[in-house]
Amino acid sequence: MIRVVASYTLLYTLKGVSRLTATIVTFGISKGGCSKSTSSGITSYLLSQEERVLAIDMDGQGNLTSFLTGEYDICNVFEEKTVLEAIIEGDARPYIIRIQENLDLIPSNDFLATLPRHMYSKGLKLNALQKTLEPVMKDYDWIIIDTPPSLSEQTILPLSTYSEGGSHVVIMFDGSMFAYYAIPKFIEMVEGAKERYNPNLNTAGILFSLIDSRAKENEVMLESIEEDHPNLKFDTIIKRKASTRRLPIAGFDGNPELKNALEYYIPFVKELKERVEQKQPQG
Repeated sequence: MIRVVASYTLLYTLKGVSRLTATIVTFGISKGGCSKSTSSGITSYLLSQEERVLAIDMDGQGNLTSFLTGEYDICNVFEEKTVLEAIIEGDARPYIIRIQENLDLIPSNDFLATLPRHMYSKGLKLNALQKTLEPVMKDYDWIIIDTPPSLSEQTILPLSTYSEGGSHVVIMFDGSMFAYYAIPKFIEMVEGAKERYNPNLNTAGILFSLIDSRAKENEVMLESIEEDHPNLKFDTIIKRKASTRRLPIAGFDGNPELKNALEYYIPFVKELKERVEQKQPQG
């Protein structure tokens, strides 16, 4: 099981090398159970095999935090050491923890629910997360953000976070009617954030993570999404597997089921990188 091995407060430095700021990818949809945390966690892990990745947990449930650290008593383990404190202070650096080489995390816990109150009392705006991340934007190739199943500040802040390296959204879809009707609402929020705060924001695509890959209605849903949102559906379809569900228990290191667990995510991450490259801001 993966554990936090060290507190990370120093910046990565590469002398004489000029780098773009990180590419941001936010996983979201205003419905629970669509594999946002699993997908953001696995994507972070796979990208970190070759590039520097910062994962950010913007969901107070802390599922991404538990997934990557193996810690489930998140209120005690990460007390006052989370993204909430980072946003309040406007500096991510003291709250970044090392998971493994090339993969860092800003954790979350239940107290993130108080974020709106803190934002109001301190006069913070919807670019608060962007300001928090500015000191580390050039230290990572990717910033992967998990969001809650709601259209709240915890979701709006990541969408409003501008990066010169580009900001992209992966909309999760589990094949249900509830998620189907949540998609246009989420796209509307993305368009609003793009217009007001984040001109580099793009929708990378809609990722199917099917609850039951054998369900007859899946084909209807596939056709409906392609008709309603042409060219947005990822070619890759995630079929939920028992080995993938066991990843939070077994972890990535020394896991004999790892290849099987990542079967559908490996082609997804390849496709994601291709789509991001196509929509990358031109300097």
